[in-house]
Amino acid sequence: MTTDVTRDVIPFRQAVRAWFAISLQTFGGPAGQIAVMQRTLVEDKRWIGQRRFNHALNYCMLLPGPEAQQLAIYVGWLLNGIRGGLVAGTLFVLPGMFAMLALSAVYVLWQDTVMVSALFAGIAPAVLAIVAQAVIRVARRSLTHPLFAAVAVAAFAALALFAVPFPIVIAVAALIGWTVHKLAPQVLAKSNGHADDGGTAPLIPDDALHHAQPSRRSAGKILAIGLVAWWLPVAAVALLLGTDSVFTTQGLFFSGTALVTFGGAYAVLAFVAQRAVEDYGWLSPGEMVRGLALAETTPGPLIMVVQFIAFLGAYRDPGLLTPWAGALLGALLTTWVTFVPCFLFIFLGAPYVERLRHNTAISAALTGITASVVGVIANLALYFAEHTLFERTFTWAWGPLTIQLPSLHTLSPVAGVITLAALVMTFVLKWPMLRVLGICALLGTGTILLP
Repeated sequence: MTTDVTRDVIPFRQAVRAWFAISLQTFGGPAGQIAVMQRTLVEDKRWIGQRRFNHALNYCMLLPGPEAQQLAIYVGWLLNGIRGGLVAGTLFVLPGMFAMLALSAVYVLWQDTVMVSALFAGIAPAVLAIVAQAVIRVARRSLTHPLFAAVAVAAFAALALFAVPFPIVIAVAALIGWTVHKLAPQVLAKSNGHADDGGTAPLIPDDALHHAQPSRRSAGKILAIGLVAWWLPVAAVALLLGTDSVFTTQGLFFSGTALVTFGGAYAVLAFVAQRAVEDYGWLSPGEMVRGLALAETTPGPLIMVVQFIAFLGAYRDPGLLTPWAGALLGALLTTWVTFVPCFLFIFLGAPYVERLRHNTAISAALTGITASVVGVIANLALYFAEHTLFERTFTWAWGPLTIQLPSLHTLSPVAGVITLAALVMTFVLKWPMLRVLGICALLGTGTILLP
């Protein structure tokens, strides 16, 4: 039997405080961000059940854009309606946006400063430890049957060893889940039966239906408002500064990018890098790598790297504006067109997705996707480890195998030592995330004293 969920499951001010606290801990890419929400919303506060959380995550994984931010919007909508989704999604982005703006300015002014390089050399290993913890947490909660553990391993191998496109991995995982439902439904029953830990009942039970009824009228209203909010700034820039300005080009390019970022930022970064470096000349290949490093060490979605790209591109070609004004406008416009579509996708689709939770075939397909997500996140963690501990990597191909391997002779002893310290602080001492980041940053800056 289902029950109705009121618009405010928890007091709105309490929700705002919680989302603000979460926003300050969203380091480590999607793995870390999902783990933070998992720990805060499912385990600590018990605001939402595990299966309900997984169902929302599965839907977000199917959408273009940063799945962690979309998950925040979805859960915020469940807790406090549209205003809850707006607050959760906005707060999720704001710390990273301000941090990336500051770091972009620091890069332009002091890009060759030893202190800045040393600081990032300390933060990156801390993020690696946080991502490793996140993979373990998500796997422990999602892989509740050996079959789904096998799906996670297969997804990891498909991405890491065979360079299988992300949409194919997700589609096959969904097919496996659906097939298991048809041939061995007891597997799914056992898996779902162990999804929660038996603690205090969550405020949003797994069987409760959200009060919002999907309708063409409400969908049309959301679509109209969303499209106007999305495209109005781009139209204003084109009208005031010209259709051939760098700002119009960035607005159009990153609006298109927002529609093809399936599988998270890594899946689209190669395309973005090629166009931004080779076609538009906004930055150099080395600067693209540095921008990715900045995004990996700041809170918020990894796709925030596009703000760095736009900042440099507009700074170097500001048109009628001063370089700093142009850089600020380019960065803010790009951030807007990248993240506004996320709100539109969730507010449009969530009422319909909620009604699909009791469709056993679709739920089974989404359970398969949940398992593959663990493999996807583990692959991202491997990528990050290679680029944190080694200065260079290379691609080794043999038949269908395509593996990204580190150049062993480029191992950074400093990164290795700080990573080991971060792992001890995270897994042995179990220190909070922000404390680990702070200590590793100090260790990094201390390396400037080394010969």
